[in-house]
This record gives sequence, structure tokens and C-alpha cells, in this order.
Amino acid sequence: MPASQSSSAQSARQALADRLHDIRLDAGLSARALSAAAGWHEAKVSKIEHGKQQPSESDIRGWCATCSASHLVPELIAELRSVDSMWLDWRRAERTGLRHLNVAVRDLYDRTKQYRSYCQSMLPGLLQTPDYTTAVLTSIRDRRRVAVDDIGATVAERIDRQRILTQGGHTFAFVLEEAALHYQVGGPVVLGGQLRHVLEVMRLASVSVGVIPADVDRSPRWPVEDFYIFDNAQANVELVSGFLTITQPREVGMYSETFTALAQLAVYGPAARSLISSALADLPE
Repeated sequence: MPASQSSSAQSARQALADRLHDIRLDAGLSARALSAAAGWHEAKVSKIEHGKQQPSESDIRGWCATCSASHLVPELIAELRSVDSMWLDWRRAERTGLRHLNVAVRDLYDRTKQYRSYCQSMLPGLLQTPDYTTAVLTSIRDRRRVAVDDIGATVAERIDRQRILTQGGHTFAFVLEEAALHYQVGGPVVLGGQLRHVLEVMRLASVSVGVIPADVDRSPRWPVEDFYIFDNAQANVELVSGFLTITQPREVGMYSETFTALAQLAVYGPAARSLISSALADLPE
């Protein structure tokens, strides 16, 4: 996990390192003594405790065995896997296809009461039609060279997720850059169907769709990376190289503040519908 990807990920990694440090102190061992007893290079323990080297599951087992704390192994390995999941390299995450990543977040969407998303280049998943989703996933599969072709099953999973829009107990706030209404993912026919679908979804009482006009003054807030906020507990960001999960309250708060600022630049209701209708009218026959 790259240490620079997020302060949330870095803080979680350091918290694990601090726990291992405390376990060593409770066992009355110096860093050098633990390394020697475990058969490691003498600097390994120090590197792990200072966050310069992430331990493997095998390292945790050896650490706990040497410190007579084997009962903590399951808990620490679970914590390690949680740290790993904060940053997912696309190559690692998609080696078995695309569907499992979408299944993995099903419960997250189901339990979220307040969902907020900002997108600058395409329509977000909860607003997508099957054809638009198919075009997006096909592009991802080809661009990232995903070996397993499970697009049909992935589309079905993502479309089923949209049931939460009408279940009650959830609210959804979408902020889009006007450019997202014009990028032809899948071609003009697919985009036309997608834009008409957004106009329909906007009628739902649980849904708010704001569009930031292309000619608005961006001095208050520039466009940023696409992000998704789940209540005030978590924010997800899709980057070129991987998928970032942010859970540190201060950092989630930064994304929440950014969403509010971007939402204030957007237009809603008839004005947003006018921009979407204009994008529809601009499509070639």
C-alpha cells in the first residue's frame, strides 16, 4: 500500500504498527531481541514499528508467537487486511473480474442513509441505464486489460443496486459537471437514453440532481476527482491507478465540505432539466 495515497490509510497502518510495538513492550523484548528471536534482519522490527515497512500476515504470526501473544493473531490479521483494503490497486482488485468489487459494496449502499456523489466526466452508477453501464464497464475492461469477462453479471449487480433509490429511508444528492452530460460513453443513442433516464429519476422525492454549468465562475471551487460519500463514515475515490477508501473523520469531513461547496455552484430543478435537455438536443440524429 503506497504510504502517500491517503492520511486515512497511513494512519491505519501506523495504528497497527503501534499495536505491534505495544505487544513487544508488554513481552519485555527490545526491537533487536525480537528480530533475533524471529530470525529476521535486525532492523526489521524497527522498520515495521515506524511505518517504513508493512508487516505480512506471516510477520504478524511470528511477532505474536515470539511475544507469547498468539491469541491476538486473528484480530491483528483482520486489522492488516482492513488496512490493505483502504487502497486497492486496480490490477490486484480486478484480477478475477469486475463483479466481485460491486458485490463487496452491496451492504455499504444498503446501510447508507445519506449518499452524496460528485462526478465530472460521466453519470454515477446509481443513475446509469444498463446500456450506459455496459459501455462504461466494457471500456474499463479493455483499458485495464481485465482478464475475466463478467460484464453481464456486473451490470446486473449494479442495476439491482438502484432499488435503494425507491426503498425509502435513503436520500441521494448528485452533483454533476455539465461536461458529464456531453461525454458520449457508448455513443449518442446510449447517451440519449441515459439523459432521458436522469430526467425521470429526478422526479423521485429521495433524489437531488444538481448540474454545475460550464460557464459558472469556478473561483470558489475548481473541479476535483470523482468521489462518493456514504453518510459521514466513509468516502471513496476512484483514481487512475486504484480505488481509495477514506475513513478518517477529518478527511471525510474535507470531502463533505468540498461537496457542499461544489453543490452551491450547481443549478437544480428546471434549470438543471434545461441543461440536460440541451445536451439531449445537441446529440446527432
